[in-house]
Amino acid sequence: MVSRDYLTVKLWDLNMDSRPIETYNVHEYLRSKLCSLYENDCIFDKFEVVWGGPSNSILTGSYNNFFRIFDRTNNKDACFEASRESAKPKTQLKHCKVGVGPKRRKDEISVEMLDFNHKILHAHWHPTDNVIAVAATNNLYLFTGK
Repeated sequence: MVSRDYLTVKLWDLNMDSRPIETYNVHEYLRSKLCSLYENDCIFDKFEVVWGGPSNSILTGSYNNFFRIFDRTNNKDACFEASRESAKPKTQLKHCKVGVGPKRRKDEISVEMLDFNHKILHAHWHPTDNVIAVAATNNLYLFTGK
């Protein structure tokens, strides 16, 4: 069974209820901002978590129209952005990284620049094909993989 709290995704063995068998950090970079996120009610956002159809992956939403995929087979995760540019046909999704601290790489976005009004709360993974659907505000994005 898979569950989601604000900062993590947890994978549970129903025969072992004392602790999860796997834990994946989703919003670790927000840990230092929990007070302000509580004050503006972001801490109450409920992000769905879904199991990957034909793969051994987990998908969940995030802020700034980002969504994360955790590949359990390779023990890797990737962050992508759902946007009009990424939804164009035959466009390859670009990885997104959130930088913490004053020094960050050129390809990283600062935690301070995240848009907490744009979020992926709903997602679905096709049960047999490598197709995902994510809902961002009033937009629905469909992505297919190889």
